[in-house]
Amino acid sequence: MADDPRPRVFSLYKHPVIVYEDSPIIIGSIIKDLGAVMPLKPEKLQFFRYMLNQKINELLSDAEKTVSEMTIGKENYPDPNDRASLESDRNFELRIRDRERKLIAKMREAIQRIDDGVYGICTSCGCDISEKRLIARPVTTQCIDCKTKQEKLEKMKGE
Repeated sequence: MADDPRPRVFSLYKHPVIVYEDSPIIIGSIIKDLGAVMPLKPEKLQFFRYMLNQKINELLSDAEKTVSEMTIGKENYPDPNDRASLESDRNFELRIRDRERKLIAKMREAIQRIDDGVYGICTSCGCDISEKRLIARPVTTQCIDCKTKQEKLEKMKGE
């Protein structure tokens, strides 16, 4: 093992470290095969920032519509079934808006990660998160492998 000329890679405080002859060097871009971070290009970061901001604006405008519809539309239904249907629809709409509110918070956190320079880096293993995964779920903080492991553990625990 000591005669092996290949560098060893391990994680130190979630940052990849390469060891050459027992001297660690922390670097930002390492070969993907070694399981290290390859930061996103500025154009890609700009794309994700734009996408997140657009989605936030869209969700906020939907929330404004919901509030205005609920304040303007003060229908008085004499039939109890109609009132129950209206209340059920409103509760459903409010649950959706609450989930969207939480999503907006996650999107703002993702924008903050872009500003901090850690967007696209898995918080569990420190490896990069694939662009396909970031496009599908731009608020993700874990690579697909770590998320899969987490979900398996949750399933085993019954959460």
